[in-house]
Amino acid sequence: MPVTIGSREGRLMTIAGLPTETVTPDPFAPATLGPVRLRNRIIKAATSEGRSPEGLVTDDLIDFHLGFVRGGVGMTTVAYCCVAPEGASAPGQILMSHKALPGLQRLTDAVHAAGGAIAAQLGHAGVVASKKITGVTAMSPSRVINPSSLEYCREITASEIRRVIDQFGDAAAIAVEAGFDAVELHFGHLYLPSSFLSPLLNRRKDEYGGTIDNRSRLVREIAQRVREVVGDRIAVTAKISMDDGIRGSIWLSESLRTVQLLDRDRNLDAIELTQGSSFFKQMYLFRGDVPVDEFAAVMKEPFKTGVRLFGKRALGTYPYEDLYMLESARQFVPVVSETQLILLGGINNYDHIATGMREGFGFVAMGRALLREPDLVSRIQADRTVSGRCNHNNKCMYTVYGRTHCVLDPDSTHGAAGPATATSFTADRSRELPITPA
Repeated sequence: MPVTIGSREGRLMTIAGLPTETVTPDPFAPATLGPVRLRNRIIKAATSEGRSPEGLVTDDLIDFHLGFVRGGVGMTTVAYCCVAPEGASAPGQILMSHKALPGLQRLTDAVHAAGGAIAAQLGHAGVVASKKITGVTAMSPSRVINPSSLEYCREITASEIRRVIDQFGDAAAIAVEAGFDAVELHFGHLYLPSSFLSPLLNRRKDEYGGTIDNRSRLVREIAQRVREVVGDRIAVTAKISMDDGIRGSIWLSESLRTVQLLDRDRNLDAIELTQGSSFFKQMYLFRGDVPVDEFAAVMKEPFKTGVRLFGKRALGTYPYEDLYMLESARQFVPVVSETQLILLGGINNYDHIATGMREGFGFVAMGRALLREPDLVSRIQADRTVSGRCNHNNKCMYTVYGRTHCVLDPDSTHGAAGPATATSFTADRSRELPITPA
């Protein structure tokens, strides 16, 4: 009889001739993510924060992440860290630059002092970006109109593609110098790298378009560049969309191939599997209530009226279920052999976490549940009957335009303690500085 034993953190292997035994990792025991040792297998997922006016770290942002670390997570993820000014998707996001370094170092030092690890999510919004925020026309694999902003997105050139790859590498170098334990490459939600994976948005005739292998070229080259820069000094992970809920766009049959290629390249330590997009049908990612009135309240005319009339149709309506990404995500487990997988989506209690471990995932990531209760992980560890109190009303979604928080707890450290004073990145282009890799 074969025996099943742990071959890597959270992975399984079989040896012939020995009794069968399945070893399920303890989610609260220390675990290895590439060169990094985490105190447990639970990660605070990246959720846009809006707490970085002028693209710089604030005490508010530090307190925000300290809440999750003191609340028990193994690693917290800073989102969203722009690799370039034109890559911002919303106000109040960090811009990875030398000017940001002192604040980033204060942030990582604070998290480490509290016993946790910290990752920087690196991204370029691409088609999801808005000229109202960046001051420039958004870039896409091919020309397209963003259905959410109704803005024109121009086709990115071959030289600009090479520049974006270098920008990810430069941002990763900043992350190393700042003391981050990991970087997460945002390859999901139809941000620029993800949009290349979509046959709906990518109609290119060059080596970056056509077959799924060609459309996967950009994410592979970004991962390779980042790995070349950081070596084994920090972990490198990626968030990638399994499917985005849009007809004719990313689907499992092709995302499985993309993940297989990334796994074969061995440039990533882990892949966090996600769904949905920030381009259209956004509720496919979140599931649950559709906060149309709340979105309309933060919009200006004519978008305010448009959201009220057509918001539910544009955002989509998808019921919430616990572990709602598991059915798709489990299909990726047998595809990878070199890369750990991170389960996301509807994880609210110990049974959900343990299910992820049994299914072969190395880690689980939690987002809205921790926005609602930053100390939920510690409470679950102390009492396995505890369940999160997030009711999936999704009213936190519209707070990304100011200061992301759970509206059910507005007076907490993570609540609406004050309006965001974030401005666009158009005022100071000097922050786009040449970076010497660390």
